[in-house]
Parts: sequence; C-alpha cells; structure tokens
Amino acid sequence: MRTTLTIARREIASYFDSLVAYVMLVLFLGFSGFFTWIYGSDIFLVGQASLSVFFAIAYWTLFFFIPALTMRLIAEERKSGTLELMLTKALNQRQWVLGKFLGAWFLIAVALLCTLPYIITLYYIGNPDTGQIIGGYLGLLLMSASYIGVGIFASSLTSNQVVAFLIALVIGLSFHIVFGVLSQNLTGTAGQVFFYLNMSNHFEGIARGVVDTRNIIYFVSIAFLGLYLAEQQINRIKISGQS
Repeated sequence: MRTTLTIARREIASYFDSLVAYVMLVLFLGFSGFFTWIYGSDIFLVGQASLSVFFAIAYWTLFFFIPALTMRLIAEERKSGTLELMLTKALNQRQWVLGKFLGAWFLIAVALLCTLPYIITLYYIGNPDTGQIIGGYLGLLLMSASYIGVGIFASSLTSNQVVAFLIALVIGLSFHIVFGVLSQNLTGTAGQVFFYLNMSNHFEGIARGVVDTRNIIYFVSIAFLGLYLAEQQINRIKISGQS
C-alpha cells in the first residue's frame, strides 16, 4: 500500500508541477460556474435551491476532461521508455496502476472540492435537499472513478496520447450515450442489458439522493475492469519484452 501511495503522490505532484491541474481546475470551475449561476437554466432562472443544474453540467464536463487527464498516464511512460525501466524493477504492476488511478481521482476530488462555495451559496439563498447534494457529489466521484479506469486502460494500449484520448472517448461514449439509445430501440433481454449498461441511469439515481448499492457496484465494476485490463496489458508488454 505504501508503494501505491508513493506512486499516487508522484502523479499528483506531476499534475501540479505542470499546467495540467491548473488548466483543468480553471476550465471545470469556469464551465460549471457559468452554466450553474449565469446562463440558460441556471439556479436563479429556475428559482430552486438545487444543484441539479451543476450535477448535469459536471456530468458532461468531466466526461470530456477525464480522457484528457488519463491519456498520458501510461502512454507517456511507453513513449519515453520509462515503462520498460519500471518493468525491470521489482514493482508490482497492480500497485503501479492503482497509484496512477488514485492520483487522477484525487485531482477530480480537488476540482469538486473547489465547488464548495456553490453549496454555501445555495444554503444562504434557500433550503436545499442535503441528501440530493451528497448523492450528486458521490455520483460524480463514482462516475469519475469509472472513466479514470477506462482512461488508464486506453492509455495502456498505445504510446500515442491522442490515440489514447480517442479510445477512452469512444468507450466512454458507449456508456454515456450509445447504450442508452440502444436500450430505447431494443426490447427484451437485449434492451434490459443495454439499459443497465447506460451510465446515466445509474448516475441520475444517485444524483437524486437515492444511494442504491446496485448503482455503486456498477461504477466500481467499470473502474475495476478498466484497471484490471490495463494491468493485463502491461503484463503482456513485459512478457513480449522478455521474449
């Protein structure tokens, strides 16, 4: 566990040593703040003390930001040759992958923590549903964990960061949109399967303040599967390098 945390701290430091963390935080807060408080169906226009607008905006904003955040995690290591160096050391691949996951997830948590003034303002102007707020933030964290897992897997497939970004985006689009469209156009078992795979159904349930263990299992399963596949891909690279 100590090795995993060390790797996570290294990733967090690399985010803040470069412009990645600051650009993401500024863009995320800019987009979410603009649409939550100023433009269109913002809180003041709707006239409700609710962060549902913010959760809907963040749901889409993080969907695009996370592939950009994870595309470099392993692809950059492959391109620079440090992955091969890492594989020659007595370092557990699972700990390495999990450390990178925790580093990226921490940055998402920091971005969401920066929206604390939204909550304070909401309680100042009205009487919001605390359960809905907790559920909404929990849903965003779980959704982010899922897409970070997918992004790390995509990054393990190639040494090209742009390709890794596109792979993660295509996989994410399946969960974000495609499965939902298929569930509406198919009946029977196939329709039910695609309905379950559609991420918005699980996110909306939690965002309403209804924390169902089935929804939590769904998000955790996607994150776990992505990290497992990334680990297996790294093992294949290690084996092919030794042969």
